[in-house]
Amino acid sequence: MKIATFNIQNLFHRDRSLLDTSFDDCSTEWAMEIDQLMAKIRRTDKDNLRLRELSCMLGIDNSLQLPYAVVKRKSGFLFLKGMNYSKELKAGELTDWNGWIAVQNVPIEPLAIENKAKIIADINPDILILQEIEDRASLEEFNMDLLPKFKCIPFKHLFVVQGNDKRGQEIGILTRKGFEIESVRSHIFDQDISGRNIFNIDLLEYDIQTKDGNAIYIIASHLQETRNDNELTEIFRRDQAVRVADTYKKLFAEGKQYIAVVGTLNAASFSNSIIPLLQETNLRDVTQHQSFNVDIDKGNDAGYFSLGAYQKGVNIKQKDYLLLSPELFAKVKNCGLNRRGVWPEKRPMWSIFPSIHQKNEAASEHPAIWVEVDV
Repeated sequence: MKIATFNIQNLFHRDRSLLDTSFDDCSTEWAMEIDQLMAKIRRTDKDNLRLRELSCMLGIDNSLQLPYAVVKRKSGFLFLKGMNYSKELKAGELTDWNGWIAVQNVPIEPLAIENKAKIIADINPDILILQEIEDRASLEEFNMDLLPKFKCIPFKHLFVVQGNDKRGQEIGILTRKGFEIESVRSHIFDQDISGRNIFNIDLLEYDIQTKDGNAIYIIASHLQETRNDNELTEIFRRDQAVRVADTYKKLFAEGKQYIAVVGTLNAASFSNSIIPLLQETNLRDVTQHQSFNVDIDKGNDAGYFSLGAYQKGVNIKQKDYLLLSPELFAKVKNCGLNRRGVWPEKRPMWSIFPSIHQKNEAASEHPAIWVEVDV
């Protein structure tokens, strides 16, 4: 049986707020230019076009955006329906409306979508946990339409629970025939003593029955990503890690033997914020198993170890983890990391798919981790 975890960074569309931006250096100049254009008594069409460009680059157009909107036809007119939208926003022959709408989601490069499917086809797991997917409908389409293109049989079962984040960062699970999802438990309502939700995305518990009648328990989460207020980020992430660790300890105390904790922890193994998981439980990281297999860096970096990297010769910062209970770790036959879909923007360099020629064609910024166990 093979288990894999992969932060796929969305399937077809990605929220603009999650995309990297290289505009910071020019933001001051752009803000000044907007002020100058707005101060004009009369603005030309060229001025208005430039205002639209600047508002997009500075993120001003994000202020009134909503997670969704629906365009409906009524009495010969097109209406934009959504929270706080009125009937005045309509297009028709009489109004001659020449407006524009900024959408919050950006379509992903088609080659990148195919490379996401290639990664999964390469690993071909029996149980797959994906982080950062849009929704169940997108996952179903990806499963049925994209995977077969790369000779990967679609998964029989899939399940998605909408978490606390509204930017399309859901956690989903897919399983093959013979691996039944018996139960799913969400922790989106878990709160700390102040009444704040602990998980900005979610913590999910899966009970899966294997072909041989064994029970596998998978705990999947996506912890707080690093923000500008790094100290506060560490506090939030540590609170989340404590709750994940407590969830694991509870299952282990109940006599559950085969438990896996997977997901994007958004911190290197030495980070204080994830000590509750890595040092205060008996969980074992598959990257430390003797069978761990990965294409090492090219050139001089092959013999180098970077602080926070997966291991010597795999010099990318570890954010994604596949942790196993002692009993499940003892059953490991083989394990590895697939980063053929990750764009090596700077040194180190490693082997990638021939179809990737630039960063926006990469499958994800995260590698996929997998483990094969004899259960």
